[in-house]
Amino acid sequence: MNGTAHLPAWPFALVFVGYPLWWLLGLSDFIWLAAGGIMFLYLIRFRAVQVPRGFGIWLLFLIWMTCSGIQIDSPDRLFGFIYRFLIYVSVTTIFLYVYNSDALTSRRVLGNLVIFWVFIIIGGYLGLMFPTVVINTPLSYILPKSLMQNELLNQMAIRRLTQYNPDAWFKIDPRPSAPFLYTNNWGAAFSLLLPLVAAYLWKVKGEKKFWFILVALPISFVPAVLTLNRGMFLGLGVALLYAGARFALAGNKKGIGGVLTLGLVALVALQLFPVTRLVEARLESSTSTEDRGNLYVEAFTETLQSPMFGFGAPRPSTTIGAPSVGTQGQFWMVLYSHGFVGVAFFTLAFIVLFFATIRHTNPVVLAGNTVLLVALVEIFYYGMLTTGLVFMFVAAAVALKEPVKNESIKVPIAQEESHQT
Repeated sequence: MNGTAHLPAWPFALVFVGYPLWWLLGLSDFIWLAAGGIMFLYLIRFRAVQVPRGFGIWLLFLIWMTCSGIQIDSPDRLFGFIYRFLIYVSVTTIFLYVYNSDALTSRRVLGNLVIFWVFIIIGGYLGLMFPTVVINTPLSYILPKSLMQNELLNQMAIRRLTQYNPDAWFKIDPRPSAPFLYTNNWGAAFSLLLPLVAAYLWKVKGEKKFWFILVALPISFVPAVLTLNRGMFLGLGVALLYAGARFALAGNKKGIGGVLTLGLVALVALQLFPVTRLVEARLESSTSTEDRGNLYVEAFTETLQSPMFGFGAPRPSTTIGAPSVGTQGQFWMVLYSHGFVGVAFFTLAFIVLFFATIRHTNPVVLAGNTVLLVALVEIFYYGMLTTGLVFMFVAAAVALKEPVKNESIKVPIAQEESHQT
């Protein structure tokens, strides 16, 4: 690609390898904006940035999302709208940067993501060991008290390792969340990264890194299981079944063996801990499932009153109070905030990317394709801003640019896509 050799790898590594530092400083939720800005400055130096086929659908979403800003009715919601807009633009820039950069090979990108995955595992174990720890980041001392009253900014500035309230009426065990705000963010990241970790194993087979990661896999399932994250379990199940089916269709015995081994490790982890009892206890002491169902219905029915542009941002529920409508799943946030047209553009953009990466059983391409499928399931109950959306786009970019070797077996599902200028 013309000019892509001048797109260095360091801005990408700046985020993923340096993430613990940004988290401790209270800047991890803003580092994506900085990285997107740096990458944008590099991209504008080129006259011909390549984009994949179907990319225009995502641009239509960005335009529609911007237009829905006319529905914003308060300064607080305007702040949230601007932040989300900048996040969408930043992840778009990150996608184009990875897609166009020769320096960001699939091995390098996957290696950075594996480092990030290790940070997640460490955060999970720290949450299990120190569930009540509270970290006042430097950001908490810089922000004015008036801004610290904002719930989102307060959570960004004051870090916790778990979602845990020892004074709650019903006793619930600590659920790891570090290095994210919520346990659901942790579960989404784990389920989206695992296929990419498996692809990196294929890249480094025969090296020392291979054995380190192989040992880390079963270790990682301990905090994962103890999150009691039902959505994560569903996402991992979809990933294993889909990857196994694709390998079976291609007659790839090694791939099938790898999927079965990973499934066995997960099954052993589930058996070692009283997961069923813990999940049942959580369900008995929580109305989260019922509340989510009510919020989904409310999001749909409320959007019928403003079907074109939605309401610009989530708003308090008129039925259950907190949490707000549009905060319990990316699909519902986009629907409620940007209307039926906006959510159609958003979802269709990733469906197009899914079919564009369904070409081969090359492990890297298949991993990226699997991530997109899992994400298309999880957007109905997980918020994907910000890391989830980044993983989706990075997985797509790596899969689209991965050179498919002759020995890779094509699956006769879709024709191979070509890069378009």
